[in-house]
Amino acid sequence: MRATRHEQEPIVLLEDVHCRLRDKLVLNGVNLQVNKGEIVAVVGVSGIGKSTMLKVIAGLAPVQSGLVKVFGCDLTKCSEEEVNQIRQRMGFVFQGGALFDWMTVADNVAFPLRSTDSGLTDEQIDERVKRLLDAVGMEGTEDLLPEQLSGGMRKRVAIARALAAQPELVLYDEPTSGLDPVMSGVINDLIKQMRDRFGVTEIVVTHDLASAVRFSDRIAMLHDGKIIAEASPSEFLMLSNPVVQQFVKGEAVGPLTEFIDRL
Repeated sequence: MRATRHEQEPIVLLEDVHCRLRDKLVLNGVNLQVNKGEIVAVVGVSGIGKSTMLKVIAGLAPVQSGLVKVFGCDLTKCSEEEVNQIRQRMGFVFQGGALFDWMTVADNVAFPLRSTDSGLTDEQIDERVKRLLDAVGMEGTEDLLPEQLSGGMRKRVAIARALAAQPELVLYDEPTSGLDPVMSGVINDLIKQMRDRFGVTEIVVTHDLASAVRFSDRIAMLHDGKIIAEASPSEFLMLSNPVVQQFVKGEAVGPLTEFIDRL
């Protein structure tokens, strides 16, 4: 009998994860499970540790305690070689896109394939690049440089690059940051389309709740180093947790609230 999605081992499992960076406790007992094919949005105010959590999942930030299991392997016990193998099954969309300024759009998207032994010929790489650029609505831009692109166009190229090596898991760091509402909507829809078209699992960290509601299957809120609530988008908006409601209403949360109260 074939296992259902929720009977399968989760793609990502964090249990009681503690992470300290520069003597600051950033993650203080994070628990999170992401199942195959899900889009999970991790929301919270800026500077709360969302990007650090992504780095922990990618094996790029050390943890002091807890379980960090990705594709069934505990990263806290893996060798560097094993961690690198797991990273090859991931794609990353960095805040701002992080494209290489000196490379054309086509070369940026092809970079993950040409920088490793992908086993593809140049013709196969070119065909995959074209197919991905078409998928993100960037056909005909192959020869342009990043400086010739708008912010939204750079984000779309970054998504194409993240999918180039056919990853199973894609991590997004503030994909709509700095974009106008129209382009934010384009990127939100694209995140969902990429899951539906390519079957990837996606974790998106964002401070933009409206975007999270639009593309995610589940929303988790990070606050004071922990996941304090998680639910489907419609349920999340109705949660009674006062911190969640402050965030939903766009009110100050955490240290800023304390500062305002003292005024």
